[in-house]
Order: sequence, then structure tokens, then C-alpha cells
Amino acid sequence: MKYLLLLFSVSFLAACAPSLHSRNISGPATYYQKMDYSTGGFQRSYSVHVPAGYDGRTLLPLVVVIHGAFDTAKGIEKFSGFSRLADRENFIVLYPNGIGIYGWLQHWNAGHCCGKAAEDDIDDVGYLASAIEDVSKRVAVDRKRIYMVGFSNGGMLTYRFAAERGDLLAAAAPMAASIGGRPADGAAEWRIPEPVKPLPLLVMHGLADDDIPYAGGRSEHRKGERTYWSVDDSVKFWLNQNGCTGSPAESQIAAGAVTVRTWDACRDNVSVALYVIKKWGHVWPGPYFTGELPDADPLYNFDAAEITWDFFKRFK
Repeated sequence: MKYLLLLFSVSFLAACAPSLHSRNISGPATYYQKMDYSTGGFQRSYSVHVPAGYDGRTLLPLVVVIHGAFDTAKGIEKFSGFSRLADRENFIVLYPNGIGIYGWLQHWNAGHCCGKAAEDDIDDVGYLASAIEDVSKRVAVDRKRIYMVGFSNGGMLTYRFAAERGDLLAAAAPMAASIGGRPADGAAEWRIPEPVKPLPLLVMHGLADDDIPYAGGRSEHRKGERTYWSVDDSVKFWLNQNGCTGSPAESQIAAGAVTVRTWDACRDNVSVALYVIKKWGHVWPGPYFTGELPDADPLYNFDAAEITWDFFKRFK
């Protein structure tokens, strides 16, 4: 219910957000921008958060945060906590919007998923590249420090964008996602292509995820015929592409509730990190939700945004 109320409220907040202009940009503030860019008949848009320390002269890192299916840019801004973190750490956040109906039911073409965007082969990779270019012309972005994180359907698109346009990124972090699968029985299997370059990657997934199961296969929650590659196979694909060798370093955080595996012996000094969260489902693992857990729960106030940013800022 909390999530549904969030989606209802942010649809009104987007209409009230100021537009992004080339002058008089100051933070902390989130701006809404319609683009002179369309795909499949849909005019595209995004929100961008400018941090409190923005002065218009100093080039700042850009974190692109991709919402999941049936969510919005404003929705994931609210529950991911990236804008609040950006104000403290002094980076810019870009929140693109997927295609939808009157601002609702927005989603992405990640190749094997999902909905109308995939069925109509909407060029969301091209849109994201254009959105990054558009915002980089409007605010002071350090193009050597552009990062992308996505959740669910947005995590799948993050995988795809990292493979096809990783030349634009310094690192990426897909969450609760998969690199491929089949939309239906008898359909051709689809997976992301071989990446254009080695890229640092952080993957985060809950073991209790019943929408995109950790072990792959069919969704226990959504049923149907759609299947997904497993998390381990998705990570293995990237390990091979990044030329990583040897066994990972393994540790436990959050009192053992999260297992972290890290591969640092990779080409071009990149790394791959896998965060496996026990007893966690298909929900963004951050304080908007983890803050509702009992204080004694090891995942109380667990913050995926903090962990992701700590990983990102190592690379440029």
C-alpha cells in the first residue's frame, strides 16, 4: 500500500517541479525536463537533481538512476535516496522516465523484457544516451565520471546499456535484474550482447526475490511463461567479459544478512562485486523500506545507494 500511495503522490509532484534551464540553476533542487526527442511516438523526459554544492563551474559526477516497471523517475528518486546522498556527496542525479500512459505504467525495453516497450522495440538505449547528452549540456557534468544504477526492469536496462554503450559509463550497478531470458515458451532466448569494453559492475539481489528469482527461471510471483537468467549466470557472463580470474574475496556485512563477493583480478583494473541479501524480496534495499524493519533486524537501515556510490567513486 505504501508503494501505491507513493506512485500516486509523485505523479502530482512531477507536474510541480521546475523546468531545467541553462541559466539560474541552483541546488538543492530537482528539475523536470521534456526533451526534444521521441521514440515510438512518445516524447521523452527526465528529472535531474542538482546538489546543494552545485556552482555551475565545477564538473560533478553524474549518477543515472533507472526506475523499474510501472514506476517513475520521481518514484525512484523518493525511495532510492540518491538525491539526499547527492546533496551530501556533491554529485548530480539523472532520473529518466520510461514510456507509459499519461505518466503511468512506465517501463523499458531491456531486450527480453518488458511489455509494450519490448514488443515495439523502443530504442531505450538510444534514449538514455540522448538523455545523458542533454543533461550534460545543461549542467556541469564530468563525463569521465558517469555511472548508472537500475532496479528490476531498470536493472535489466542497466545491464543492456552497460553492454551496448558502456563507453559512456565509468561503472554500473544492476539491482534485482537479469541479463536475459525468454518472454514466453517457444520464444527465442535473448541476452545482452558482448560488452563494448570491460566495465566495473556491482550486482545486488535478494535471495527471497519471487519476481526475478535469484536462481533464474519463472517468476513465482507473476507466474506466466517468462523466464530469466540466474544471477550467478548473469555475473559469470560479466566476469568472462571483464577477464576476471581467480576466486572472489568473500565477506559478510549487516551481521551476516548480506554476503559480498568481489573479483578484483580483472582486465583494465575493473572490479565485479556481488551483494546477496538474505531474506530480501523484490524491493529496493534502502532506508525507505529497510528503515521500517525492527531495530534488531540486521537489515535495519541497510542502504543500497550508499554502497553503490562507494563502489562508483572508485572508478573514472
